[in-house]
Amino acid sequence: MTAVTKNEGTADVIRILLAIVLPPVGVFFEVGLGLHFWLNILLTLFGYIPGIIHAVWVILRK
Repeated sequence: MTAVTKNEGTADVIRILLAIVLPPVGVFFEVGLGLHFWLNILLTLFGYIPGIIHAVWVILRK
């Protein structure tokens, strides 16, 4: 495991933890103010769990 991979893994863990606490924040750190960010805000308003699922999916899909 290289240093770059280790740092990327640590950053992913931090983003996933943020996604569990505040889903839009985790998505924002991953993709910025794009479509997925606004979609995540909408999903989080409809229900906390859909927002978390979407946020984790966005973070892990890369």
